[in-house]
Amino acid sequence: MSPPTASSAARITSWTRRHLASKPRRGPGVNLSDRLARALRSGPGDSSDFDLNPGTVLPPGRRLRPAAVLVPVWQQAEGARLILTKRSSHLKHHPGQIAFPGGKIDEGDAGPEGAALREAHEEIGLPPDRVTLLGRLPAHETVTGYTVIPILALVGDFTPVPEPGEVDEVFSVPLPHVLAPANFRVERRMWRGEWRRYYTVPYGPYYIWGATARILRGLAERMQGE
Repeated sequence: MSPPTASSAARITSWTRRHLASKPRRGPGVNLSDRLARALRSGPGDSSDFDLNPGTVLPPGRRLRPAAVLVPVWQQAEGARLILTKRSSHLKHHPGQIAFPGGKIDEGDAGPEGAALREAHEEIGLPPDRVTLLGRLPAHETVTGYTVIPILALVGDFTPVPEPGEVDEVFSVPLPHVLAPANFRVERRMWRGEWRRYYTVPYGPYYIWGATARILRGLAERMQGE
């Protein structure tokens, strides 16, 4: 992610604070909005990359770096879709992986919401005024030492623009696909000399796994019965 300019960060911070203080917008997709909002108030709590590996011993007193991601539900004529990114294959960390737009929380951000909006603006060209924030999903701890706050949101019309050098592709998948627990499976791979198990929820050519899939799995569990 590129460092934000002072002016752009200030604009997004100001918009975020006004948005959080305002009433939720109503309109087309209100039923979906209500279902997602109810899901935020129920279901499982915090998650981690270690959930499927109960034998992992985490060091006591470890310090996790704060980060935030946007979980953007895009309302389309053919139905709701989830926006995701494919990270650049040239990046040092997690090259080519599928991820939500997001990153670490900077000092000038208006909390996790401000960071998620700023990163989404930088990574996929999503204007903050096209976003309706619904709330926070439970925090997720990653193997890379971050505690990630996922921000669930509805997104209006916009033209995705991948950030050069950071994002190879911006794409979307049908929301029902990632809200169906039956579409998730548990796989494993060798990591640091031990087998590590993790969730996946593949879609076409996109292999969605790791923290992204675990966060989506939690949302899918919350949406059951909605």
